[in-house]
Amino acid sequence: MTNPVHVPHGGKVKSKFGFERATWRILMLLVFIVLAATGFFVSVAKGAVTMNVSQVVHILLEPGSDSLSQIIWNIRLPRSIVGALVGMNLALSGAILQAIMRNPLADPHIIGISSGAGLAGITVMILFPHLEYLVTPVAFAGAMAAAAAIYLLAWKNGIKPVRIILAGVAVSAFLSAGISSLLIFYSDRVHGALMWMVGGLATRSWPHVNIILPYAILGLVLAVAGAHYLNVLQLGDDMARGLGLNVEITRIVLTAIAALLAASAVSVAGLLGFVGLIVPHITRLLIGSDYRFLIPGAGILGMAVVTLSDTFARVILAPVELPVGIIMAFVGAPFFLFLLRREI
Repeated sequence: MTNPVHVPHGGKVKSKFGFERATWRILMLLVFIVLAATGFFVSVAKGAVTMNVSQVVHILLEPGSDSLSQIIWNIRLPRSIVGALVGMNLALSGAILQAIMRNPLADPHIIGISSGAGLAGITVMILFPHLEYLVTPVAFAGAMAAAAAIYLLAWKNGIKPVRIILAGVAVSAFLSAGISSLLIFYSDRVHGALMWMVGGLATRSWPHVNIILPYAILGLVLAVAGAHYLNVLQLGDDMARGLGLNVEITRIVLTAIAALLAASAVSVAGLLGFVGLIVPHITRLLIGSDYRFLIPGAGILGMAVVTLSDTFARVILAPVELPVGIIMAFVGAPFFLFLLRREI
């Protein structure tokens, strides 16, 4: 990315319900924060053993050695933190990909970036289990390789949104075949890998928090820093170049940020789909297309969506627990078809 460029913004513009646009956006961000906090608290409180508000607050402030404290601190709290960070990372990754590809159907799961991370990560888990600490960086390399393959396959005198989707579907199918082959040939080692195929948060604990947390913080900082450049890209390549932006380098850097976010989420939650598709769209409908607000909004709303969905997956058929990926697929697949019919 080159010298900073300036994108002019208009004066005060009325938005919904008579609010000024900036006021409405801040109000929506506050609503998202309340939803995320509610989702996190419900995730900690609900389960096979349901606790009330006073019990949860007391245990969080004064942890003890009783069974309820162990349930909160060793099972539900780390799982809820992982779920929140996974939701944030996938939502941010989807928002960035939709901007740099100028394609509302772009999503790390749909276009194959998550599959690239999944194949690389599952290879380490099955073939080199003693190197599990390398899952996230290896998954990042796989995600970047998938993104590069999609760009190369979609390029023909430029890149068109439909070609990106078609190339992504093809790459995703190819990589999924590789994952399936590993699961077949090493069927005696696939117990931990099966959850990756659907995406889930079962048995996630503090080591998984330690794995995803630094990448989530780094990715969030880079995404917020890149919001201005995402706004410039929305003006079109020619206008962006006229404003002094190196479009190609910017796209590569932003794709790397999206791949890092997706890979870190995949490394702890598996191939959890549709979060990066649904959340940016809902955020865009409520906040608008200014990425200075859309990026933090999508990240916060992503936390709420995944934590609430995971809680729903845990309690709907209790004591049987569904992977959260199944819930997201039930919601996300119809949403994708709706967008497909509207955009093409």
